[in-house]
Amino acid sequence: MRYPIDIIRSDFPILSRTINNYPLVYLDNAASTQKPNIVIDSESHYYRFEYAAVHRGIYTLSNESTSRIEEIRSKVAKFINAASMHEIIFCKGATEGINLIANSLGKYFLQEGDNILLTEMEHHSNIVPWQILAREKKLILRFIPVNSNGMLDLSTFSSLIDEKTRILAITHLSNVLGVLNPINTLIKEISQSYNNILFVVDGAQYISHSRIDVQKLGCDFYVFSGHKIYGPSGIGIVYGKKKLLDNMPPWQGGGAMIRNVSLRDYPHFTEAPWKFEAGSPNTAGIIGLGAALDYIQKVGLSNIIEWEQILMEYLWDAIETIPDIKIYGPRERKGILSFNIAQHHPYDVGIFLDQYGIAIRTGHHCAMPLMNRFKTSSMCRVSLALYNTKEDIDKLLDGLRRVHRLLS
Repeated sequence: MRYPIDIIRSDFPILSRTINNYPLVYLDNAASTQKPNIVIDSESHYYRFEYAAVHRGIYTLSNESTSRIEEIRSKVAKFINAASMHEIIFCKGATEGINLIANSLGKYFLQEGDNILLTEMEHHSNIVPWQILAREKKLILRFIPVNSNGMLDLSTFSSLIDEKTRILAITHLSNVLGVLNPINTLIKEISQSYNNILFVVDGAQYISHSRIDVQKLGCDFYVFSGHKIYGPSGIGIVYGKKKLLDNMPPWQGGGAMIRNVSLRDYPHFTEAPWKFEAGSPNTAGIIGLGAALDYIQKVGLSNIIEWEQILMEYLWDAIETIPDIKIYGPRERKGILSFNIAQHHPYDVGIFLDQYGIAIRTGHHCAMPLMNRFKTSSMCRVSLALYNTKEDIDKLLDGLRRVHRLLS
């Protein structure tokens, strides 16, 4: 089937904008994706005609809203092939999801002297919560290094893991290098020797570029954000195995997550996943996320994967022609390419490109340890989505050539 790129682009109203009198070329999708009409319209319709508090009312609007979000919980479970909707927790995003896991596991699963294994390529969201927890509970953090090619150096693995290792927290896809980590292999190999290690996977980048099957993956937890998969901001997902969620204590307390509260006794909590969803949920955001998943299913995930791979190969071949370019990481990657041009600061490159309507990301990308590994403070990052085109890449390359001439 021919990829219907013209129809897809017409579904995203922001792509009709001009910036500085140039058509918008949006290449910052790793930070956040744009939203199709179906997502925008679903939220608007909810606020106009369906809005009500959920899980509390006996009236029609409340019952309808409650049913909607629970239907979407089931939809998310199916999308990532969770065993049950009871393994899906709604949260604000991947950052809050990792904090939820760290704080809850910290109370029930971790003891002084335990160690947690991370990697040198993690987003700050999968480093800082564990650092805070480690200081509070006197834990040890260990890091799998990244080699000069941008891949995990797994030769160090055996020296980093031992009988006191309790958690491996790892990104599925690097938000800087686009490198796909061998999660399946790591989980299988570790599980053969250790049966008391939990696997936490940050899927914020991977979720929009490939198919997820958490049962096949074998992870204990998987987190992602709605805004990186064409859904709204302020909504995300924590997948957790039911047997673990049942034993984990809540992270936050409040309404909607309790069975009984008295002034004298410790409260009785409801079951998972609702005991992790204190307070009023982002119902409109949940509905928008459901619409985003519907949109992806409509386009076809296999079609999206194939199209983005065509674009990435085209981008790699084209960007190599830019004088004095340094690309970080291997050729084999998904959706993301980071680079620098000679001695030019990424900030200057980004500002110049914006003059031509081209939006890329510059900076440390919330991955300072990885920047330190490559002895730079920042990089330029281009990231692709289902609505990008070869013409977008051509305009980027024209812009980079102009930037190189102007700054050299």
